[in-house]
Amino acid sequence: MIDICDFAVGLSRQLHGLTIATERPGHAMRETWHPLGPIGVITAFNFPVAVWAWNAALALVCGDPLVWKPSEKTPLTALAVQALFRRAAARFGGVPEGLLEVVIGGAEAGAALVDDARLPLISATGSTRMGRAVAPRLAARFARALLELGGNNGMIVCPSADLDLALRAILFAAVGTAGQRCTSLRRLFVHADIYDRLVPRLVRAYASVTVGDPRDPATLVGPLIDAPAHEAMQAALAEAHAQGGSVHGGERLLADRFPDAFYVRPAIAEMPTQTAIVLRETFAPILFVIRYDNTDEALSWHNAVPQGLSSSIFTNDLREAELFLSSAGSDCGIANVNIGPSGAEIGGAFGGEKETGGGRESGSDAWRAYMRRATNTVNYSGALPLAQGIVFDAGG
Repeated sequence: MIDICDFAVGLSRQLHGLTIATERPGHAMRETWHPLGPIGVITAFNFPVAVWAWNAALALVCGDPLVWKPSEKTPLTALAVQALFRRAAARFGGVPEGLLEVVIGGAEAGAALVDDARLPLISATGSTRMGRAVAPRLAARFARALLELGGNNGMIVCPSADLDLALRAILFAAVGTAGQRCTSLRRLFVHADIYDRLVPRLVRAYASVTVGDPRDPATLVGPLIDAPAHEAMQAALAEAHAQGGSVHGGERLLADRFPDAFYVRPAIAEMPTQTAIVLRETFAPILFVIRYDNTDEALSWHNAVPQGLSSSIFTNDLREAELFLSSAGSDCGIANVNIGPSGAEIGGAFGGEKETGGGRESGSDAWRAYMRRATNTVNYSGALPLAQGIVFDAGG
């Protein structure tokens, strides 16, 4: 939140339009950007502050007030942020009343925001299922949608890759936040020539990861959000096994100490190919590992999922790297080389393609989503020429 506020303060002086050449003498043409109006923001449990902040910091410097509906699983975080916002507003003064409002509730509260004609833009982060429900309702009232939905993210590890570097990146991207990031690594494609050098090391690393209370500095993996998340993980592992996978880990841990919490050993599932369970995103620390023989095969498998959020390739071959970043390569909104798919920086636009929703938040020109554009023409001559050479003389 601090970083994106820092970014937005600088951005507030760069909300610029274009000066455009005009074919008409004695005229000037430009575009200007204006506040869009009140913005509805619906956020998910996994990043209860960050995603709101990516939207809010930009919307505020663009001149838009906000109505925030946090996940019903993390309401206290939103109320704490609102309290901090009000404290800062009181300290500095001159802040309009109602600039940030919080709505606590479940799906019905989100639906109320989506259907409210006073909100010209809804930014919604969550599952693809949620996006399918939200998008048609916004389209019905011609509102803008900024959707950040699922991400079945993949990584390709090529024969030339630095395997030590790849191992660290895989571990962080796949098990960090207990696999509950939208950018978590879920599918790993390893070339046949290096499979037996990388995957056994990865299995050993998974077995040694410290799972426990996230407030303990020694902990690397905290709990799943709730019991349904644990049930979904176990169902996915059972399905992977039934589809020919070899599963390592995935068992519940610390149930005696924390009977109401769901700590798990992160799981690796070595799959014979990209089966049905691999194509479906499971929001849990499961990494599906698949052996490939050539780059075309790996890219085809990589792009075969409905989502298109984040992706990465590990290679020291320039041609492989550039192919992955080209239009013939990854079809995701984020494509990285020699770094994992998670941990995006705020300076770049964050978002994805296909069933990820197409929205962009945070950096680059994402601010444009929170403003409306006007094209302006000024006639400073005494004549009234028309564009495209049209002549219209009414006489008189």
